[in-house]
Amino acid sequence: MRRQEYNRIVREQSGNLYGYAIRFLRNEEDAKDIVQDVFEKLWMHRKKVEPARAKSWMFTTAHNSMINLSNRKGRIQLRDQIQEIESSRSEALLFESNQVVERAISILPPIQRSVILLRDLQGYSYKDIGEILELSDAQVKVYLFRARNKIKKQLKGMIELV
Repeated sequence: MRRQEYNRIVREQSGNLYGYAIRFLRNEEDAKDIVQDVFEKLWMHRKKVEPARAKSWMFTTAHNSMINLSNRKGRIQLRDQIQEIESSRSEALLFESNQVVERAISILPPIQRSVILLRDLQGYSYKDIGEILELSDAQVKVYLFRARNKIKKQLKGMIELV
């Protein structure tokens, strides 16, 4: 991959990659760091990565980096988020609907969160998601089904409070 191709790919994918990272991590600084690391890794591996596969390679690298970052921060943060959600269920009714959905997405397991974000918010096909996350189309569909059911259950619980 030449410098011009690298620059074009970075320009074309930076917004989508940042959007995916910010929705996954829910932290602007962490998302910026992940995107920057992905671009750095792409440059370091530019001889190995074909320009046609760069998008998939970058999203896969970002996904893996976000999982590693989440694991480093530990499960304590997830437990705190769940406790916060449970204690503030009555407050959740005051949020706008997409904030409620984002909160429900944030407690999904990382792989389900990634599949939901890539499919429903970014609009990627099952095949693209499979390439990015290194899953089969069937696995993507299963994770998507399970994630949607969990979100539905969360939202149903919130509606019952009304």
